[in-house]
Amino acid sequence: MFSNYLIGLREGLEASLVVCILIAYLVKTGRRDALRPIWLGIGVAVALALGFGCALEFGSQEMTFQAQEALGGSLSILAVGLVTWMVFWMRRTARHLKSELHGKLDAALAMGTGALVATAFLAVGREGLETALFVWASVHAASDGTPRPLIGVALGLATAVLLGWLFYRGALRINLAKFFTWTGGMLVVVAAGVLAYGVHDLQEADFIPGLTNLAFDISSTIDPTSWYGTLLKGVFNFQPDPTVLQVTVWALYLVPTLAVFLAPVGFASGKGKVKAPDEQGSHGSQPTNAS
Repeated sequence: MFSNYLIGLREGLEASLVVCILIAYLVKTGRRDALRPIWLGIGVAVALALGFGCALEFGSQEMTFQAQEALGGSLSILAVGLVTWMVFWMRRTARHLKSELHGKLDAALAMGTGALVATAFLAVGREGLETALFVWASVHAASDGTPRPLIGVALGLATAVLLGWLFYRGALRINLAKFFTWTGGMLVVVAAGVLAYGVHDLQEADFIPGLTNLAFDISSTIDPTSWYGTLLKGVFNFQPDPTVLQVTVWALYLVPTLAVFLAPVGFASGKGKVKAPDEQGSHGSQPTNAS
């Protein structure tokens, strides 16, 4: 449940920050008339992400077991690739996110309503589709027959929306550089488990050999149905009897990816504090700095 909460929080907060920056910039520049198309684009993006998630879930139920495993494994690997790109991209470009969005919004304002809808849709839609895919893959990997994984995602998204609203109102300050670094590092750990589970799915689908070649089997020591076994599976996608290929892929992904991600990238101290996105407003609120 925690890993899914983290996914919802991390991905949801990125989308919330994008929305806050777009809305605050229009309010600050006196273009409240452009808020309606912005909200329309956001609504379409959210609906698309929800539809994509539903299509993944319900569409896969009509498949044979082998096809389900092949689809689940392939999408899990794709999701890991996307989330890995996302965490590195956010760490590298977070400092310039606000100015980049402002530039796109200025160009859209000059082009008209359709461009505004498209700008909001593209800004939020990418986050939504990535979130839907990674959430589906993570829930599929950590599924224990209970709604806890989905509850974790929902709680994470709700927390992200609340934090975004507090940012907008100027009631909360947070060092986004540290936040995205630590949550990104934890997401890499979660992604390693999803990747290993995806490989196992492909082995069960007979796409990859080695299903019976186990690295170890500690099922008698760690009961997968126990509270600690459930906790390990929910947080790390731990499996007590992984194959050799699963363990190999997990280690080859986790160790170098985490090492590179946590390497210093030159974030200047003190530049990651966020208060409110409506920079230099009439009540003295501070600018949003996504660094």
